[in-house]
Amino acid sequence: MSTRFQTTFAKGPALVCFITAGDGDTAANLDALVEGGADVIELGMPFTDPMADGPAIQAANIRALNAGTRTADVLKLAADFRARHPEVPLVLMGYANPMVRRGPEWFAQEAAKAGVDGVISVDLAPEEDQDLGPALRDKGISLIRLATPTTDDKRIPAVLEGSSGFLYYVSVAGITGKQQAAMASIEDNVQRIKTHTDLPVAVGFGVRTPEQAAEIAKVADGVVVGSAFIDLVEKHGAEAPRHLKALVEGLAKAVHSARKATA
Repeated sequence: MSTRFQTTFAKGPALVCFITAGDGDTAANLDALVEGGADVIELGMPFTDPMADGPAIQAANIRALNAGTRTADVLKLAADFRARHPEVPLVLMGYANPMVRRGPEWFAQEAAKAGVDGVISVDLAPEEDQDLGPALRDKGISLIRLATPTTDDKRIPAVLEGSSGFLYYVSVAGITGKQQAAMASIEDNVQRIKTHTDLPVAVGFGVRTPEQAAEIAKVADGVVVGSAFIDLVEKHGAEAPRHLKALVEGLAKAVHSARKATA
């Protein structure tokens, strides 16, 4: 049986959209992303020390935590999302501590009950796979790993071991935000990674405009956008959903146009 990831990426380049759970009206914001054309949703789990994230997502984490958002709330948002959107792949993205503090088996079981398809643990190295990977795989949840420009051919097999769903290629060595890698670098690295795996490769970090997304979609299987949505949530508050939908519509059109160009 095909997974939601397989079904989605089989259609061509996918738009992967990230927002932080508990930052604003998360349910309404998630619905707006899907209505705008998001193919995969990444739901950020707020954490006190989001070291891989830039100022925008760090601030979103603080807003969410100040609003009282806890792991149970994230799982409830995920379960409600799954009920409303049964076909859209859902990824929980965050840091290892909230995922393992009650035991990896507990987290994997609760994530599976909520209908989560995949998990990205930003600070869990492949060498620490036993801390979370086996529990997730036992429940049929993909552990999605990260590769960067410094992940060389010798390192790639370790990153891929036990990984499924898709591979997230972080196009810059640094934190999330406005910086973006040169297109030639992205293309070269995606092609190199693809010689090692059949997994879809989604590219993120620094993607903010339809023009950037369209270029990446020509060479990758997915385009990840996050900080641009976080900025809209912060700026517009309760009015964020309509602004999110408008931005997603432009990004989705750009990404999906690559499907036609390569068909």
